[in-house]
Order: sequence, then structure tokens, then C-alpha cells
Amino acid sequence: MSIQPQGENLRKAVQWIGTERQDNPDVSVNTLIDKACLTFNLTPAEAAYLERMMQGDDPDAAPAQ
Repeated sequence: MSIQPQGENLRKAVQWIGTERQDNPDVSVNTLIDKACLTFNLTPAEAAYLERMMQGDDPDAAPAQ
């Protein structure tokens, strides 16, 4: 069982972030999320979902409070 994001643009953004992280591991996840939101024209709800989904993938991210 895998979690599939709803919406074609969101799926493309997730795939793009994965590729970018492999190609450019020094770029922060937050920077990639911002670029993905603009590139794939994500809605605010899709952007929030993407941020929540990727939150655990950034080793430099501060823990949630």
C-alpha cells in the first residue's frame, strides 16, 4: 500500500522533488517545495499537503513544536 497524492500537478511535483533531491542533494527540501509550488502551479491546499508530506524528509528541519 502506498500513499498517492491526489491531483496530477501534485503527483508531478512529488516526482520532480524526488528527482531534484537525487540530482542536487545540497538543496534544502523547503527550497524545492517552493520551486515545485511555482513550477506546477499548486493550490494552497496542495502546497500545504506537500509541505506536510515532505516534513519528515529534511534532516536539517527543526522539529515541530
